[in-house]
Amino acid sequence: MEFYYLRLFLMFLIPLLTSLLVTPQVIKMAHHINAIDVPKDERRVHTKPMPRIGGLAIYISFLLAILLFGNFSKELLSIVISSFIIIVLGLFDDVKPVPAKIKFLLHIISASIVVLYGNLLISNIGILGFTINLGYYAIPLTILFIVSCMNIINLIDGLDGLATGISSIYFLTIIVISLFQERFGTLELFLAISMLGSSLGFLKYNFNPAKTFLGDTGSVFLGFIIGITSVVGFKSAMITSLIVPLLILSIPIFDTLFAIFRRKLKNKPIFDPDKDHFHHQILKMRFSHKKTVLIIYLINTLFSIASIFYVIKEKVLGGIVYIVLFILTFWFVFHTNILSDKINLDNKK
Repeated sequence: MEFYYLRLFLMFLIPLLTSLLVTPQVIKMAHHINAIDVPKDERRVHTKPMPRIGGLAIYISFLLAILLFGNFSKELLSIVISSFIIIVLGLFDDVKPVPAKIKFLLHIISASIVVLYGNLLISNIGILGFTINLGYYAIPLTILFIVSCMNIINLIDGLDGLATGISSIYFLTIIVISLFQERFGTLELFLAISMLGSSLGFLKYNFNPAKTFLGDTGSVFLGFIIGITSVVGFKSAMITSLIVPLLILSIPIFDTLFAIFRRKLKNKPIFDPDKDHFHHQILKMRFSHKKTVLIIYLINTLFSIASIFYVIKEKVLGGIVYIVLFILTFWFVFHTNILSDKINLDNKK
């Protein structure tokens, strides 16, 4: 058992060190191929050009972990194939924007590979003690779930270290749950540990003041692995309810839903960028860039702690934390402009 824990530690440490060493080289590469995010409008929070293919360092570190520690299987091979498509698409998009329809199509293709070839499916969902068999709907719903995770993380990637930090909190939560349930040697534990190391190494360069951005190369890849980790957990019954893993990502999910509603109210395309996301609302409260990110980290950590309590049978305590957090979330919605341009009364004073 001691040897196995050493293996888990190396599974985390090697991607961490690799990410720390590779990221500066990726930054140089970004300048060489002109993958630079130049602020052209007021929607941008940053004020100077920034290299934006930083997520490539996370991917390289993840691949090394697979080579050293991965157990060959159709599931893992399908993840490697799909993630390669996502990274190549992201690199092209970070150099010269790819049309949204083409990106969405390739996202669906990537998700379809892990579902159809890797046979990673959410076939049953447990909700409030009831089990729902998805039957023929399992394939399209699993693909939709993975694609949604990819775009959720992409949409919240608006501040230095935000998407990387939230993803790291998610992976850490999955690790804690897996170890508590003694689910050693599972694919979800391997994915979570190797991605946590890869993400934290990159976070050193991505946290405010950032030296590089994730870009679509990194944010979509993080969302993809988050979606896959959840699906693998469902398949192996690590998490018996759909609600628990979704609640770990409550803030980015809420932010995405609010963005969709907000843009529909304004008759704008869903993927049309704006400056009314969750993090923008906190910035409007005169918090600094860094403090805004830390506040969101804290909120997301509380949701993760509630999820851990819920899974380890402290359902009442977990439920109480959930309720309090949801009340605070709704208070936030009604006291900010996250759904509309209506300025709240407090700001008028």
